[in-house]
Amino acid sequence: MSQPQIKLHKLPDTKPTKHTISVMPDLEADLEAYAKVYEKAYGEKADVSALIPSMLASFLAGDAGFKKAKRELA
Repeated sequence: MSQPQIKLHKLPDTKPTKHTISVMPDLEADLEAYAKVYEKAYGEKADVSALIPSMLASFLAGDAGFKKAKRELA
């Protein structure tokens, strides 16, 4: 039986992977401060560990040099 042709593409893998990192005390203090600013801005508490993935994604999305190099790798 042939594979059906549908408009919707296969959904991407959304299973998160776990990474463990160590940060210097000054960065930890800044991350904690950011979490407090986030809470003040949105009225919701968020742990640093919940914020880091979005922070990294935002950093990578805003790095023009990385985006260009990534296109060249493909």
